[in-house]
Amino acid sequence: MNTRLFGEIDIQKDKVICFENGIIGFPDYKEYALIYDSEKKDKKGVSWLQCLEDEVFALPVIDPLSVKPDYAPDIDEELLKPLGELNAENTYVLVTLTATGKKEDITVNLKAPIIINADTRKGAQIICENDDYEVKYKVYDVLNEKKEGC
Repeated sequence: MNTRLFGEIDIQKDKVICFENGIIGFPDYKEYALIYDSEKKDKKGVSWLQCLEDEVFALPVIDPLSVKPDYAPDIDEELLKPLGELNAENTYVLVTLTATGKKEDITVNLKAPIIINADTRKGAQIICENDDYEVKYKVYDVLNEKKEGC
């Protein structure tokens, strides 16, 4: 596949993640691959959810615990059933990252996490029921502190 951000990449079939209902704002795009820097030991940095049906479309995503260590979204269990049986070993949670013009304005969407079952390779973006999680949670200061601490 030839992508806008990564050039030509090979995606193995066992790495394709199926979003039965697409993701918020893009219901027609169902197949994605998670792209990350394989040379980094810590996979908690920014990764990309690359759409396989549109080479231009890729979403930056991040582990929410890296920006909000107490993140615990309240999600209706019924919405997770299509993903298959979830447990601590096969559940991968990500949030989308938005960067506009200024790095100080970088935000993540804590209100609508992406849940992936690594065993079934099924994913869903689900709106959590927690009222205290924001759609635009500013993370520049958090990320900057972590960078300086390394």
